[in-house]
Amino acid sequence: MCTMLILGVESSCDETGIALYDSEAGLLSHALYSQVAMHAEYGGVVPELASRDHIRRVVPLLREALGQAGKTLDEVDAVAYTRGPGLAGALLVGCAFAEALALAIDKPTIPVHHLEGHLLSPLLSSDPPTFPFVALLVSGGHTQLMKVTGVGEYELLGETLDDAAGEAFDKSAKLLGLPYPGGALLSKLAEQGTPGVHELPRPMLHSGDLSFSFSGLKTAVLTLVREHADAMSDEFKANAARAFQEAIVEVLVKKSLKAMKQTGLKQLVVAGGVGANKQLRTTLNDEAKRKRFCVYYPELEFCTDNGAMIALAGCLRLQAGTPAKAAGSFAVQPRWPLMEMSVSPTK
Repeated sequence: MCTMLILGVESSCDETGIALYDSEAGLLSHALYSQVAMHAEYGGVVPELASRDHIRRVVPLLREALGQAGKTLDEVDAVAYTRGPGLAGALLVGCAFAEALALAIDKPTIPVHHLEGHLLSPLLSSDPPTFPFVALLVSGGHTQLMKVTGVGEYELLGETLDDAAGEAFDKSAKLLGLPYPGGALLSKLAEQGTPGVHELPRPMLHSGDLSFSFSGLKTAVLTLVREHADAMSDEFKANAARAFQEAIVEVLVKKSLKAMKQTGLKQLVVAGGVGANKQLRTTLNDEAKRKRFCVYYPELEFCTDNGAMIALAGCLRLQAGTPAKAAGSFAVQPRWPLMEMSVSPTK
């Protein structure tokens, strides 16, 4: 197959990302703008504001990415963009931009599943995994374990029955009085906490399957906060954050190890925002040494939403035989199960 240059566009939530990926040379450039500061004033993402900001940022980011790579639009072979899941308005901005741009330069488009982008993002690393592998996908509102045999060959092993790990982080952070976005701040605060001061439940740790449930853990944090409502010191918050993080990391690690044993595979990929958590990485790395398997993560800059993973996923889809489509018509899918992208049978 000849060399392809793929332009990737990401706009599913509150990050606008543009990237250029070369099928031979790899990632050439990526430009990203985060709306965190804007949404922090409201304590969470405001969909209408997110959509408007994507409109403002996408063209300057395109120019930045082209400049970084030393490329022109004439050299682009296809435009990949996030079709879903995500916020409908935000998705429409990126989708409309990508389709219009592709139509203008007479190139095809590749609608990409946002979670598939996260799932494949460790392949951007200098030391990427090879197929097959087990994937722990902990991104935003999703917590899933999958057996990944190839691009589009996914078997769902287990997923959350309610709150995802990322949601539990953000909601627990809010209960502790941390500002938006709270998940990363809770993780940082946990580093200052003392282990064992508070004990929180490990939901479904011994369920016998690979399912998750984190709403009860969030409720346990609420109960703990109410019990200490008159003494919400910085020390208490740090210890509570440590207890929460230890609980969630233990569940994620134990379930991942069970998935490795169940599949017989020796490679584990961790992708998504929670994959940047230091304690999760340290614990998994220790287990990998002890049990002799390999664990892979995306670079920290690719844990959050970004255009690089979309460009990569689009390129890999084309290489796997998925045809690009003619530009000019489109639809977004705010709700879009990843398994609909799989060509493999599920359990």
